[in-house]
Amino acid sequence: MSHKVTELGYYIGDIWSTVINAIIISVIYIDYQLHTPMYLFLCNLALVDICYTTTTVPNLLYMLLSGDITVSFIECFTQMYFYFLSGSSEINVIFIMAYDRYVAICDPLRFHTVLNRKHCVVFASGTWISGCLNSFVITIPASHLSFCHSRTLNQFFCDAKALINISCGGSEDFSIVIYTAVMVYGTFPVMFCLASYIKIIRVILQTKSKDGRKKAFSTCSSHLTVVIMFYMTNLSVYLVPPSDYSSVLEPVFSVLYSIVTPTINPLIYSLQNKDMKSALLRLLAVETKS
Repeated sequence: MSHKVTELGYYIGDIWSTVINAIIISVIYIDYQLHTPMYLFLCNLALVDICYTTTTVPNLLYMLLSGDITVSFIECFTQMYFYFLSGSSEINVIFIMAYDRYVAICDPLRFHTVLNRKHCVVFASGTWISGCLNSFVITIPASHLSFCHSRTLNQFFCDAKALINISCGGSEDFSIVIYTAVMVYGTFPVMFCLASYIKIIRVILQTKSKDGRKKAFSTCSSHLTVVIMFYMTNLSVYLVPPSDYSSVLEPVFSVLYSIVTPTINPLIYSLQNKDMKSALLRLLAVETKS
């Protein structure tokens, strides 16, 4: 019974995330009023979240339904590649969205110069190219690990740290690669996001207009919530030292940032964003008339 409930939960979560993120992408694409830097990056975030869930959940559902929990060498590292591609790209998108809010609120006069169409395309393209390169750098060394004692992962997908835990050769060099990637794609972006929002909050609090403060807070609250959720769960897996509870905590945190967070992200942006809700209502009104 518990397995059936788990299967149903993953299935509903995957469908919800995919459908809602697809709706967000469609609405942003169709509604010309949403063709702004913030919504371009939000569109990329929705696409990343679709990749996130489709990389892990379908295979997990297959294992739960069939009882076949084995995975081939090629399947494992293919999944790892696209998983880290999604993770790296999401970090890049969140980083750029923080920069977008920083420029919009702290330096509004230069916003259309700094984040013009050309720069936005470069940022969006760089997000995916950088994610591909980072994933490649992680996956290739991982494929050269030796597994002589155990080939059973204490994880629901092919995660780098889970592979390190069962490897018996090459794990030291691979650990350096992983923690370097965590520093570059984790710690530095977190510090930048924190510094940006400290400055943003200061500027907002200095705003004399009550409506201006409310509007500024509303545009930043959704992104700040996503930043906190993503980084807290993601860094918890890779930066928390090994302990007696690691075998339980690591899978739990992995579920949070690879399934729960991408599922909640569209809910946060769609419900807290007035422009998104207005655009969706306009789209529904047009469809109803036609």
